[in-house]
Amino acid sequence: MIKVWGRATSSNVQTVLWTLAELGQEFDRVNVGGAFGGNNTADYLTMNPHGLIPVLQDGPDVTLWESTAITRYLLATYGDEAIYPKDPAERAKGDMWADWAKGSFASVLMYKVFWTLVRTPAADRDMAMLAEAVAQLKSLLSKIEPVLEQQDWISGDNLGYGDLIFGHLLYRYFTLPIDRADLPALSAYYDKLTARPSYAENVMVSYESLRVE
Repeated sequence: MIKVWGRATSSNVQTVLWTLAELGQEFDRVNVGGAFGGNNTADYLTMNPHGLIPVLQDGPDVTLWESTAITRYLLATYGDEAIYPKDPAERAKGDMWADWAKGSFASVLMYKVFWTLVRTPAADRDMAMLAEAVAQLKSLLSKIEPVLEQQDWISGDNLGYGDLIFGHLLYRYFTLPIDRADLPALSAYYDKLTARPSYAENVMVSYESLRVE
């Protein structure tokens, strides 16, 4: 049985849980991190020396950390050609957007916008930085709009690695109280995601417990 260590409100954990659900894989999850703690114990640090979540165990011989590495492992092990192409050039189409989502989009959305609006007391919020970050999001997402105008999924004809890494971030993007650019293709893409039971169950998880007033 696959075991996932991490709290359900973590966006990085959600990537892994959504992937497992898309692949039809059963798993057990252990609440670790945040208010649950447990990620600085000796046993946990043996699994992940950085003390971060998630960690995935697949049988006695596979222990992995870093959500993107875990996601690629799951797709390569349990996915088919549709969700994770064997051809390197086809697979790279999703890889490019996955790297962009993690390195560019998430760094602004999560560490500037989400952190300011949810994880920072109102009196301490840098509103000038927030406004700049919201403008950055509009610019970043304008780059992916033409792609979604031409194809159903970021990874190509089918949902794949790029969608799993980018798509899970959109729940927070579309539910935060910010000014969003008018991007019809992105909105339609998000609607397709929310219609998937695997996404609704594992990604559309309330983050109110993380809020700092």
